[in-house]
Amino acid sequence: MGEIKDDGRSNIKLEETWREVLGGEFTQQYMIKLRAYLVERARAGNVIYPPCDQWFAAFNSTPFSKVRVVILGQDPYHGPGQAHGLCFSVPPGVKIPPSLANIYKELASDLNIEAPEHGCLTHWAEQGVLLLNATLTVEQAAAGAHQGQGWERFTDAAIRALNEQREGIVFLLWGSYAQKKGAFIDQSRHRVLKSVHPSPLSVYRGFFGCKHFSATNDYLQQHGMPPIDWQLPSLAKVVANL
Repeated sequence: MGEIKDDGRSNIKLEETWREVLGGEFTQQYMIKLRAYLVERARAGNVIYPPCDQWFAAFNSTPFSKVRVVILGQDPYHGPGQAHGLCFSVPPGVKIPPSLANIYKELASDLNIEAPEHGCLTHWAEQGVLLLNATLTVEQAAAGAHQGQGWERFTDAAIRALNEQREGIVFLLWGSYAQKKGAFIDQSRHRVLKSVHPSPLSVYRGFFGCKHFSATNDYLQQHGMPPIDWQLPSLAKVVANL
């Protein structure tokens, strides 16, 4: 995984604490098949998002030992330049997608946080918010193209490891897909917050007003952890740190 070579080989670029937890997955048959599938799709001329050096960006941005919050997405954005390995996030300079715009509206309502002029959520990831899609790749203009190919088993393993080896994590499960994927999370060890998806199709059925961001910080502080600074830096600061 990682960089796809012309001969089908790849380099796995995975943060060390996650490698300790998930390294064994890469030798499993399902991951070998997934790698072969991705190589085949790329060789056939299909454009795969995000770029291969960003497939594991969620893990590399938020080490296993530092995870305090998990936000689960479904699969990456499938438009040019949108996906960069963090769910709901887009690189600076890319138009803010509708679901993320609604997340910003709820943040403003919940914590009086002003929406930034960009959609890059790296600041959250660096504080311990794992922004994890269930499927880590997609094809251009083909939403869900890589579902059912093995990524879901890999990301299930990541969530299971957090569930079993860590305590006091807040899981934000927005929409039925995320809630089904997180159904096994032990709520005696972790805090699970559920809502409809922030998509324009469902946002008015309960996402607006859910107050998940303040609830997350309340839980973290009650358990001796600092709150998440949900206020994203300005576009100028984000660009300067690239």
